[in-house]
Amino acid sequence: MSDDLRDRRAAGDDERQPFGWAGARRRMGEHAGAQQPDGQLPPTDPPRQADDEPPKLRPSGQLGRQPAVGRRWGDVEQVPPPPPGIPGQARMSGVRTGPGPLPAAAPEPPRTEAPQRPMRTAPTAAVPTATGSLKGGPNPQAEAAKIRLHELLIEELEHGALEGLAPEQQRDAVVKAARELIAQEGIQLGGTSREELLEGVADEVLGLGPLEPLLRDPSVSEVMVNDIDKVYFEREGRIFRSPARFRDKQHVMRIIERIVAPLGRRIDESSPMVDARLPDGSRVNITIPPASPKAPSITIRKFRADKMRMADLIGVGALSEATAEFLAMCVRAHMNIIISGGTGTGKTTMLNALSAFIPNTERIVTIEDPSELRLQQDHVITLEARPASIEGKNQIKQRDLVRNCLRMRPDRIIVGEVRGEEAFDMLQAMNTGHDGSISTIHANNPREALARMENMVLMAGMELPSRAIREQVASAIHLFIQISRLQDGSRKVTHVTEVSGMEGDTITLQDIFLFKLDRVDEDGKVHGSMKPTGIRPGFVHKFAMAGIELPNNLFGTAEGW
Repeated sequence: MSDDLRDRRAAGDDERQPFGWAGARRRMGEHAGAQQPDGQLPPTDPPRQADDEPPKLRPSGQLGRQPAVGRRWGDVEQVPPPPPGIPGQARMSGVRTGPGPLPAAAPEPPRTEAPQRPMRTAPTAAVPTATGSLKGGPNPQAEAAKIRLHELLIEELEHGALEGLAPEQQRDAVVKAARELIAQEGIQLGGTSREELLEGVADEVLGLGPLEPLLRDPSVSEVMVNDIDKVYFEREGRIFRSPARFRDKQHVMRIIERIVAPLGRRIDESSPMVDARLPDGSRVNITIPPASPKAPSITIRKFRADKMRMADLIGVGALSEATAEFLAMCVRAHMNIIISGGTGTGKTTMLNALSAFIPNTERIVTIEDPSELRLQQDHVITLEARPASIEGKNQIKQRDLVRNCLRMRPDRIIVGEVRGEEAFDMLQAMNTGHDGSISTIHANNPREALARMENMVLMAGMELPSRAIREQVASAIHLFIQISRLQDGSRKVTHVTEVSGMEGDTITLQDIFLFKLDRVDEDGKVHGSMKPTGIRPGFVHKFAMAGIELPNNLFGTAEGW
């Protein structure tokens, strides 16, 4: 800073005005406080700027906008009306433009909602229940009426009154007694129909309570209970939730006891898991706390009363006619067949369908855990494994049954499912003259099925080298049938694969038929079919020995690939 400027500031004669908002407020305050000679306040309106004069700068250095003449603080600025045709013009026309009462708002035109696309829901069948409607929740009055009627029926029916009667006669007797009790006691139906209440009570007395309607439905293939109010079922490969529910966990345990009691099984905290089957052959798995800590769990896999035959599987698109004809020839020619697939893909259904091609003149021994197969032949012996008792005794293993059946002069050995060490004995039987054996195994493809088979042989405790095990597998098994459940819930045969032998230390496989995917439509349905690969299997010479004539065009060509 120069000496001259410092001297002038010290003398107080610096004529420069400070710059910025602080200086502007200070100057405005000095003008506001100054008095006119006649004692009046200075004019509030600043002198109007000439049109040709450039706008002055604000203290901040910005161009200042001159306020309109005659406007005072609080006046509303004139808003020009919007041009016609602009949305919202009717609402904006009511803006206040001056003093006076507020004008009434213009009525708003009615708003039209765009039509919503309906949501597609899964088709579910109506399941009649006495605990409430299908759409709403449980009905407390109906539930109380059913409990009351159930208690009265227990008192009314004498012990052993229903014994010796056919199932239809037992149900008729219970329904007749329930009708009389409703009339005598004046039981309020609680908003449900009389027939629904009678059906629900009969299911509680004779069946499995809320699960009975699902078990009677032929289109339901599986029933799953996760909790008292979480009951699911499977239909056409897809899972849906059922409106059926239990009253409480004691109600679930009562149904569980009804399942296991006729089989001589016991389920409690010391033995919280059990596999059982219903009188119609349906397979049941039950877990209770502490194995399932939240609630008891029930899984029922139903089996059709009329087993699907090969023609039915062709009708639903599970395989082609040429594939079914080839498999029938393999069964008649005593080929050893392994059916592989995941859980619920239909391995047992395919096994039942293949068993129909076994001649009636042959002696068949089936080994299962639990018993599920229903063969159409007359000369069938069924063996079933049994778990150990609570004391750890009296266990019957599948391996023991395989060994025992070799002394029963079998023409065919059918093992329902190979799970462990019995695989070694089954391979031994196939390699010692018991051709024509059929079994199932859990695997995702034929190559993984071979690996699982090798691992299960090692579970038998035999210290055999891997090459010896593979040679035994390659010589024992002729054909793999792979079944898969696709994304739309359909079950289809995807591979028919021959075990052609060994190359070095590796088992060689060659596909005879494969599933070819054509397209997946907008609903997610899979379209495709089984196609021959053009390869003739190496065991076709055995067909001639069995008196089977092989069509020349059965395997086709590989043009479709």
